[in-house]
Amino acid sequence: MDPSKSFNDPSADWNVTEKTGLLQPSPPPYQDHAEHPVAGYPPPGSYPSTSGFQGQQYGAPAGMYGQGPYPGQPAVTVQPTVYVTTAPLANPLPDYMGYSIFTMLCCCLPLGIIALVYSFNTRNANMSGHQLMAVKNSRLARILNHTALGIGLTVFVLYIIYIIVVVVNGKHDSP
Repeated sequence: MDPSKSFNDPSADWNVTEKTGLLQPSPPPYQDHAEHPVAGYPPPGSYPSTSGFQGQQYGAPAGMYGQGPYPGQPAVTVQPTVYVTTAPLANPLPDYMGYSIFTMLCCCLPLGIIALVYSFNTRNANMSGHQLMAVKNSRLARILNHTALGIGLTVFVLYIIYIIVVVVNGKHDSP
């Protein structure tokens, strides 16, 4: 569209092909209507006076303004907002979902649940294209999984040692 021409100039040619990439049809050009200088507003003096109350109702008089546009006024069409989304990452980061489920069920339940939440967040960030958020969540899920696995293995080893000590002490105590 030529920027030197005004929107109010009816002789200005309107370039329909300017927005051909959009899926919606282009809107018509803006036009001034000389017969309606204050288009969309009721004429002055149509509302009742508020100087003395005397049982008057506020607002437009009944029946004067029905629903719908004023005579001779075109309907207003509103186009929906077009949202641009980014594509998923070409090389998505690992989300450690299986590792999180394993540590949650077999090693340390609280840390496994937190790691599972960060795994979900990593997967969502990978799908929405947020590289920095995916890196942060993936790293945190891995750290939590390693910590949960370490705690689980430590508890398991301590349990085995406890069983061995109890069995050995049990044999020495019996006559």
